[in-house]
Amino acid sequence: MPPTRFVLAAAFAVAFAAVAADRKAVADDRVVNVALEDQFRNRHETLRYRGDVVVLVYAERKGAEASLELGRRLHVRFHPSAAQAAAGEWSRQPVVGLAGWPAGIAPPDVHVVPVACLPEVPKALEPVARSRFRKESPFVPVWLDFQDTLRHRFGGVPDAPNVVLLDTLGRPQGVSSGHVDDTEFTELAGLIDRLRWRSLEDRTAAAPPATIR
Repeated sequence: MPPTRFVLAAAFAVAFAAVAADRKAVADDRVVNVALEDQFRNRHETLRYRGDVVVLVYAERKGAEASLELGRRLHVRFHPSAAQAAAGEWSRQPVVGLAGWPAGIAPPDVHVVPVACLPEVPKALEPVARSRFRKESPFVPVWLDFQDTLRHRFGGVPDAPNVVLLDTLGRPQGVSSGHVDDTEFTELAGLIDRLRWRSLEDRTAAAPPATIR
């Protein structure tokens, strides 16, 4: 596994094996809230998706096409009916279940969020950029990162997709940077499903409200 990809994979293994008290301490300290507007000027915050897994797929201009393709592939992996859905319904398809998941409890959804990193766009031209994204993506919201917030906060490589996983409590759980081949895609999907499973214990753990940073 190249060092620029899934650089926190070892941390994942430790986290999944950690005792509940250790995970509680991490949750209290590491919850984040990413807030950005989309091309329609609608404001989005990752904490609104608390209870689900959030996958932020971001890139600057030269990596945009590969980033969007990865985001589409991830969305269809967890929402298979999207492959046959009309464009306006593509993002509203139900999440695939988990084999062995307890009956009567809805499994966590997986929100794959495309983010365009646009620090090179002057303030005066931001409306032009929004207009272009509205034309290119009239149905699926694309979060527009004019301040390069994600790359400053989580890092990333130019000219390629970057991925951040947020667990069901809003905690960063991994960063992937660079091209994702089939093997790495399978590993990434597996990590997301493990985060979904881990939410069962997180739901039952008594914890005070987390501090957002």
